[in-house]
Amino acid sequence: MVGSLSACNDDGGKASGGGSSSGGSSDTAGGKQDPAQNPVDALKAAQEATAGKKTAKIDGSTTTTTTNGQVKQSTKGGLDWTQGMQMNVENTMAGGGSPGKPIKAIYTKDAVYMNMGAAMPGASSKPWMKYSYAALSKQLGGSGTLFQDVLQNANPSQPIELLIASGTAKAVGKEAVNGVQATHYTGTVTMAQLSGKVSKSVRDLVQKQLEKGGAKSEQLDVWIDADNLLVKKEEKLGGKQPSSSTALFSDYGTKVDVSPPPASQTTTAPGA
Repeated sequence: MVGSLSACNDDGGKASGGGSSSGGSSDTAGGKQDPAQNPVDALKAAQEATAGKKTAKIDGSTTTTTTNGQVKQSTKGGLDWTQGMQMNVENTMAGGGSPGKPIKAIYTKDAVYMNMGAAMPGASSKPWMKYSYAALSKQLGGSGTLFQDVLQNANPSQPIELLIASGTAKAVGKEAVNGVQATHYTGTVTMAQLSGKVSKSVRDLVQKQLEKGGAKSEQLDVWIDADNLLVKKEEKLGGKQPSSSTALFSDYGTKVDVSPPPASQTTTAPGA
């Protein structure tokens, strides 16, 4: 439901397991550090800078192999984590019986609104359907605040947090991403590595992701540009249902409209 984003962090986006990242930020930004020699310091600076931008655009996709073939979900639009994660995106799912039709979605503080492009059946010709996070949380078998917990402090810096916490981060080298030079970092994330280093909500979501595919670890790669901002991330899971996801981030700091649709155009989903 949250597309290509990673889970939330209860400390509001600050670097975990290493205290303040201010020293790493100034040294890395000034070009005094070699990211290959100091990957954690460089990643802490990137985590802090990325979390601080508050808005960005995302263009991502996830491909999962199931018993019914491959299912691909793409997410494209704007993110705003000024007060918890809110989004204005288009989600498209193809495969597994899905027609691959884009669905507009607005994620607000307490609900997600979906527009299928036509009036919903039995919805009094109102094109938008409202799903409360409390109802969705219960459908997923979690507490009534699962979605709020996940979205409260989620932002593109979260993959960087996980890579830092894994203790396996290393620099691969420089690569071009969307026309800009970025440093590529890679590592492997397991549940054992995260214990005591990230919030419970982060651990719980990672565990659910691993269990769903029957995997024991996740390969995580991030690309950081010269401004210490995340411009790309990749996640790969093995197991019974292998999956891979890629997300590109751009236009940090631009305004994103996350206003809910007018009530006159909205129907609340049954049970939500």
